[in-house]
Amino acid sequence: MQGMNSRSVDLIYLDPPFNSKANYAAPIGSRAAGAHFKDTWGLDDIKREWIEEIEADNTATWSIITAAGYTHGESSQAYLTYMAIRLLEMRRLLKPTGSIYLHCDPTMSHYLKALLDAIFGKDNFRSEIIWKRSSAHNDAKQGRRQHGRIHDVLLFYSRSPEWTWNPLFRPYDQQYIDRFYRHVEPKTGRRYRLGDLTGPGGAAKGNPEYEVMGVRRFWRYSEEKMTRLIEEGRVVQSAPGRVPAYKRYLDEQPGVTLQDIWSDIGPISSQAKERMGFPTQKPIALLKRIIAASSNPGDVVLDPFCGCATTCVAAELLSRQWAGIDVSVKALDLVIERLQKGADTEAIFKDKELPAIHHLTRPPKRTDADAPKRSRNIKGILFREQQGRCAGKCGDDGEGRSLPLDLFELDHIKPRSKGGPDIDSNLQLLCATCNRKKGSKTMTYLLGLTSQQEMF
Repeated sequence: MQGMNSRSVDLIYLDPPFNSKANYAAPIGSRAAGAHFKDTWGLDDIKREWIEEIEADNTATWSIITAAGYTHGESSQAYLTYMAIRLLEMRRLLKPTGSIYLHCDPTMSHYLKALLDAIFGKDNFRSEIIWKRSSAHNDAKQGRRQHGRIHDVLLFYSRSPEWTWNPLFRPYDQQYIDRFYRHVEPKTGRRYRLGDLTGPGGAAKGNPEYEVMGVRRFWRYSEEKMTRLIEEGRVVQSAPGRVPAYKRYLDEQPGVTLQDIWSDIGPISSQAKERMGFPTQKPIALLKRIIAASSNPGDVVLDPFCGCATTCVAAELLSRQWAGIDVSVKALDLVIERLQKGADTEAIFKDKELPAIHHLTRPPKRTDADAPKRSRNIKGILFREQQGRCAGKCGDDGEGRSLPLDLFELDHIKPRSKGGPDIDSNLQLLCATCNRKKGSKTMTYLLGLTSQQEMF
């Protein structure tokens, strides 16, 4: 993500590790065989520079992380540090009209919401969505003494007060239809309900007064429009002298606005064609709903934990551009298989030429205007900042040796092979000996070589 341009993404969906204290691997023989990740956390899993960046520049975020350490221990503190440094980068990537959906479960959802409040702003919280991921199950015989856990949590935030939003609707349930759309048109069989035609507020609100079907009232429509509605059969009078009403047909209504409890999308069954065998795979219907609601065709969708590529496939199906990031090299194979080689209906380009998929193993180079840049005279700048001394511990006094400028070599503090950017803040001067010793390792390794014998 560090190599992606700022404000270049319209929607981010992430399904990161949940801090479940378990490790996961796709079973041998499944389509995702070889994919695996660990979800156990310790302080060895985080980098010192992450802590320093958060502590220095994001004090509210660091306060939440340290509080979690006090109440839940080092594992939760390490997990939240891992998440925070990535969420800060995601905020940079989102356009002002962009949104983010973080998929989690009750294990850490309360702390993750606090992190999102600190990073995106509490006023940009949009909703907490409950997804019923499995049906009810009875574990009482196995000794369970609490409610069954059958839901995940989706935390929805926007980048700003103006965000992309496309309302989605669900069909009315039969109980609602039977109660409110109880009238049936004999010739067409269309269901309808009756709506009020009178003008609220009467003359005070400017509603016209005239007679309709023998009834004089203030109406909400002009006499001309009322006549047209009568000709179209949209106005009915249930009995002489009764106030005419408007026909609202069931098949013309969009349905019920989607709410924040989603129980209509089930988990992926063991026999489902879309099942890849990935242990935490989410159904494509879930991702299609999120993408449809919070992006438009042509928008850019990012999944920084793309796993078996469900987000990428859903984005392609809905004509969005997309990018997926994953530590597993298997992710690329799964993207290609699901887009082209899959046996199920989501194989979008089956038997056709696959569009170009750019597979990068190193971060791209940023080209946006506010991308950190490398100074032209960076070596001289660093020489002055380091007071002419090596950044390693190669001197007799346990500090860096003093050398002429031309004997120093430029080094990336975080190696390029590990995603380190080529910018001023990631550069330092090392003597040839220290640079050789450090190689592609981190500064923690180099500074751990304290004795002259280790250094030379």
